Amino acid sequence: MGLKIQNGRIIDAANKLDFVGDIYTQDGKIGAFNDAPLNFQTDDIIDATNQVVCAGFIDLSVRPQNIAKEAVVAASSGVTSFCVQPDIKPIIDTPEVVKHLKDSAKAAQVHFIGALTQKLDGHELSSMLSLKQAGCIAVSNGNFPVKNLLILRRAMEYAASHDLVFIYRPNEFSLSNGGCAHEGAVSTRYGLPSIPEAAETIALEQCLELAELTGCRVHFGQLSSKRAVIKLQQAKKYGLNVTADVSMHQLHLSENDMIPFDSNYHVLPPFRSVEDRNFLRTGLLNGTIDAICSDHQPHFLDAKLAAFPETKAGISSLETLLPLLLNLVTENVIDLAQGLALLNANPAKILNLNTGSLAIDSPADICIFNPNLEWCVDSENWHSEGINTPFWNQTVKGRVTKTIQAGKVIF
Repeated sequence: MGLKIQNGRIIDAANKLDFVGDIYTQDGKIGAFNDAPLNFQTDDIIDATNQVVCAGFIDLSVRPQNIAKEAVVAASSGVTSFCVQPDIKPIIDTPEVVKHLKDSAKAAQVHFIGALTQKLDGHELSSMLSLKQAGCIAVSNGNFPVKNLLILRRAMEYAASHDLVFIYRPNEFSLSNGGCAHEGAVSTRYGLPSIPEAAETIALEQCLELAELTGCRVHFGQLSSKRAVIKLQQAKKYGLNVTADVSMHQLHLSENDMIPFDSNYHVLPPFRSVEDRNFLRTGLLNGTIDAICSDHQPHFLDAKLAAFPETKAGISSLETLLPLLLNLVTENVIDLAQGLALLNANPAKILNLNTGSLAIDSPADICIFNPNLEWCVDSENWHSEGINTPFWNQTVKGRVTKTIQAGKVIF
């Protein structure tokens, strides 16, 4: 049994597909294009006229308060797989926590990232092998510091020995010093504790040196600065096995867009200069940055009510992932096929998943969206419990109409 999706624009950069036609799913997998596979029986026919059909999105960074509820939000956003960062409550540092979260998630598309150190305190390594055996897809420090370079080296050696993806958000803790805004004109004008660009670039440089020393495969999460992109580009040029992603909001907003003391603009890493933002876009175009994530962090209202530096960092961003991608296409930063690959094929490659494309016999994880449908970011159209977004009440273009996972419509 299967689905027929007809008359859609089928785009899959991984297999160089871009045509208007039909796609068939069978037994939870991609079955055929245009002509039905042998012995095909349909459960349903989906008309995708004037819509785009692509592989479902894979989000590399999500920090949900309630995994089961945010899995529904993910499905409504075209996301068929997402990775939960270790720095949630409870911290993902033991197999028991992984099992508990799996039981509570009640969603097949959730992957868990294990903590590098116990309680993420940066001192004592977690049992990475046990975390992998429990189902963790990678290990990471989240937004927490690793206390010294010897611990970081040992963690990378441990991850490399068990073939675990090592995800590292570069941030030199002593330099960032609890800051909440980019060290620049805006933080100076409003007296906000600042985070210099060097906090990211120094930590990244150190990790690159250790990657070469240990042979660990490193993925850098949520880059935010021009100099970090340049350093990563040089490392790739000389053959280092590294990849990186950027949060979608970092590609659109800079420190100049911040409304003073509006905590919806409080993110980590902080919004940096216009030059940094533009160079992140260049990094996408030249392949230095491999993927885009939402870095979805929904917060309840009280988490954003204090003074700006005392509020929780993060944006509720799953539901604006597609519209903001389409903005990049409209602004000619990237083309549509490139943009979709940054959300599906490339993250799948980073995580060694067999999803992220529309290849025959691959899992039928599919997103169907109307690129021209306008909607307002407001309470009538919003699914997440967190409404902490700087795009609230803005009209955006691009809306997911169907999300299919393993051949079943989940939204």
